[in-house]
Amino acid sequence: MITVSEFKGKLAEENEVEMVERKGLGHPDSLCDGIAEEISRRLCREYEKRYNIILHHNVDKVLLSAGETLPKFGGGEIIEPITIVLAGRATKEFEGEKVPVDEIAIDATKDYLKKILPNLNVEDGVIIEPRIRQGSVDLRSLFSKEILANDTSFGIGYAPLSKLEKAVLNLEKYLNSSDFKREHPELGADIKVMGLRIKDKIRITVAGAFISKHISDIFDYKEKKEKILEKINKFLEKELENQTSVDFNTADNYEEGSVYLTISGTSAECGDDGEVGRGNRANGLITPNRPMSLEACAGKNPKTHTGKIYNILSFQIADRIYNELGIKEVYVKILSQIGKPITQPLVLSIKLTPFSEEIANKATKIAKEELENLPEITRKIVEGRVSVF
Repeated sequence: MITVSEFKGKLAEENEVEMVERKGLGHPDSLCDGIAEEISRRLCREYEKRYNIILHHNVDKVLLSAGETLPKFGGGEIIEPITIVLAGRATKEFEGEKVPVDEIAIDATKDYLKKILPNLNVEDGVIIEPRIRQGSVDLRSLFSKEILANDTSFGIGYAPLSKLEKAVLNLEKYLNSSDFKREHPELGADIKVMGLRIKDKIRITVAGAFISKHISDIFDYKEKKEKILEKINKFLEKELENQTSVDFNTADNYEEGSVYLTISGTSAECGDDGEVGRGNRANGLITPNRPMSLEACAGKNPKTHTGKIYNILSFQIADRIYNELGIKEVYVKILSQIGKPITQPLVLSIKLTPFSEEIANKATKIAKEELENLPEITRKIVEGRVSVF
């Protein structure tokens, strides 16, 4: 059932106070999300190669237990490696043939860490513990019939992003871009951006892990930090028209020689644990001013798990409605029932403004088209063309 009604609340930018957060790719929670998603994609490809079908799996229970290091200017040493536990469920045997799920998961984890944290010695600095077990029979059976939801869950999306949401998202992507890293190899991937707007004044707080081998001493750290801060300010000048102030690594204490220094570029090496689902939502942001699903999208199978698919779908529907119908704001909520076709949700609720019967009919048509196109979402996820965190 699809319902369309008028949104009668305040628009996002009409709220007096707005808060937005993004945990960057090297944050321990984001690392867990990325690892889980990489494992899922590789399992999908392996299942399709062997059996021409995506089999049951949910590998969304990755846990990172932080290690211990002694970073120092110019280098440092690992005292205790990071431990990563890979848990969840997957089809480990099908049609009498065993699938090397553990080996796939370990390789995916190592490759992902090398990509995001090139300064981390994966062989010496990480312990990987695969604990992925065989999936339950009743859920596995959902994969052999019509594509049925394997959970009762909901997804939420909205459009458009507010100016602050765009700025926070784009700033982290800018700081973690390959171009920026070539210019500033001293900045690691563990970057957290927090945005606060009070009326027309904006304050951005950035935390970024510096890589010790690229910093010679406290004076070098301070100089390089100031250069990065200057670029952050210039970037935000283009993104935001409001009065904006930026704070960068506010816990630094130069007098005591205490600064945000790491060996690998992530706080996961020295005290900050991580877990799937504790970070960004499906659109890459944490937005307490908006309705959000607490579903962990990363690592869930992209074929039948509505906790993943509906969160992505809801944002796609919202984006299309906003861009094609010329409205001010739209919210989409989709609820599934386990065992029912994923193309027939229990309800797909759309709230938008301004509202009219003509707009409602067009929004309904868009929602139906997107529901029919769900297999394309699955394909995009498997191919890595859709981000879920």
